[in-house]
Amino acid sequence: MLRMIMLLMATVGVALLGAPPAALAFERPFPPDALRGRMTPGYFPDVGIDGKARRLSPSARIFNQDNTIDMPGSLRGSDIVVNYTVDATGHIDRIWILTRDEAARKLPTAAEAAAAGNSGSR
Repeated sequence: MLRMIMLLMATVGVALLGAPPAALAFERPFPPDALRGRMTPGYFPDVGIDGKARRLSPSARIFNQDNTIDMPGSLRGSDIVVNYTVDATGHIDRIWILTRDEAARKLPTAAEAAAAGNSGSR
């Protein structure tokens, strides 16, 4: 019995190693209030979103494409496509660096969300 279990585990392990990365991918759940933007990292707590200077909250979390947390000081580049949320004080509290597939899905930008909010209040 133990030998069969070991054989089964080895077979599953080989199958997963041979699987393309897309087969191992998962869909990250983004909150409904998430916005889309292009981020340019700055010196903590500063960050640029869509060309505007913003600040990260003290407890901000930045998730990379593998959904692990990156430290703000480790980020390089500019115009990184992200989803993000804003806390009650106006600071950015969560950022998700998007994969190519995630970036292809439609999500409102801050400007689009503001326009929708203004037109809905009339």
